[in-house]
Amino acid sequence: MTQAAFPATPARLVRTERSYRSISGYPMVLVALLLLVFGALVFARHLTHPVVGVALVIASGVLVPGFYMLKPNEGNIFTLFGEYRGTDRAEGLRWTNPLLSGQKISLRARNLNTPPLKVNDKRGNPVEIGAAVVWRVHDTAQAVFEIDDYTRFVSIQAEAAIRHLATLYAYDSGEDLDKDETTLRAGLDTVADALKAELNQRFASAGVEVLDAKLTHLAYAAEIAQVMLRRQQATAIVSARHQIVAGAVGMVEAALKGLSDRNLVTLDDERKAAMVSNLLVVLCSDNDAQPVINTGTLYT
Repeated sequence: MTQAAFPATPARLVRTERSYRSISGYPMVLVALLLLVFGALVFARHLTHPVVGVALVIASGVLVPGFYMLKPNEGNIFTLFGEYRGTDRAEGLRWTNPLLSGQKISLRARNLNTPPLKVNDKRGNPVEIGAAVVWRVHDTAQAVFEIDDYTRFVSIQAEAAIRHLATLYAYDSGEDLDKDETTLRAGLDTVADALKAELNQRFASAGVEVLDAKLTHLAYAAEIAQVMLRRQQATAIVSARHQIVAGAVGMVEAALKGLSDRNLVTLDDERKAAMVSNLLVVLCSDNDAQPVINTGTLYT
């Protein structure tokens, strides 16, 4: 049994922006006024033939719907009975075919500040993350004809991109991660570049480009915040202790070397060990050392 042959589905046509050239509105204002004045005079002086005057006045009125104004960084999308004709980006007072339907769209940069989102990072830890995205429309035809509501589309896709980005990086470095691996907290510039690239990829179908994207909020979720804070504090304490011990050893080594070079006192290995122990206790202790006066000899 042979299968019925179905016609291939035609590829969907993607509307892209094309330029529309309108006419300056100032000379057309003069034309409309001349038609109105001339029609009124004809109508007033030739009462036996008022049709010409009425026609001139009507022609003046027909020109009026073709006037529109565009501000800087603003476009007007024109359609003729549903067919896309082009986008006009010229500033000032303009005039075009009155039968065209126009839809103005802003081309200015806009800010999108996403609220903190609760997601899991690469290690599965729940974190809160938010971002500020600067974007603008660069293809008006795609923004209007390819997407139902491009502002809502941007908001939803930005949230999806941030959620996906958080799963690619760990919040902070740990024992199970490579020290050179990029993290959300330490690699903000790298993460911001990755976020911008993903947003541009997601916004491409809507004719929207991302000018800048930065993380504005990054924190552990409330349920593990205290645990992670204690972990960070422990890491900081260990690091500080390591520096203190390294510095104390250097100071003890310098003290012994100075005593030996100047021949101030001769110490055997046992006395050197006792001196090293005392100096390390004094230098590494959290509390101030209490002075003790030795009234005997060094060996009693």
